Amino acid sequence: MHTPSFAEYVHDLECGDLEGVGDLMLRSAEKLANAGADFLICPDNTIHQAFSYVEPRSPLPWIHIAEVVAAEATVRKFRRVGLTGTAWLVRSEVYPEKLTAHGIQYVRPTDAERDEIGRIIMDELVHGVFKPASISYFQDVIQSFRQQSCDAVVLGCTEIPLIINDGNSALPTLDSTRLLARAALRRAVGHPAPKT
Repeated sequence: MHTPSFAEYVHDLECGDLEGVGDLMLRSAEKLANAGADFLICPDNTIHQAFSYVEPRSPLPWIHIAEVVAAEATVRKFRRVGLTGTAWLVRSEVYPEKLTAHGIQYVRPTDAERDEIGRIIMDELVHGVFKPASISYFQDVIQSFRQQSCDAVVLGCTEIPLIINDGNSALPTLDSTRLLARAALRRAVGHPAPKT
């Protein structure tokens, strides 16, 4: 396990410097390859925006978090999913690209919802602050996805499952971090992924 400072990633994201994000990821990849890793994962959804820069330069193969989520959505026969995550992620094509390849439709939050979800993540959840009003806000967004015929919601940020899960969501959740961890474990012990 290795990561540069979170602040370094945020700086590059705020500057729109995806190559800078990719260089940070590659720094970790080199260290982990030298330590004897066989493959790599990154539980941070947002920085997967740099994946196309990272993958061809990486010393080791990666498991892509959105690919794992899209595969799980396929197994569970979800056809239309809502996206949640940081503002950077929700604006990106990280999930739309992988979901579309699996024939799954997606719905992004409105711009105002995207920005408020991003604020809650970065200003509250990252700092361990869990406000009832913020939980309600997420629930309202998920309810809106349900009204737009979504049959599941992607929890596209490591921190979102701290406040949202199947028990308090109007839709079944796709917990990206947990799904990635399970995929990594299957690969590490040599078990194939479920058939899609």
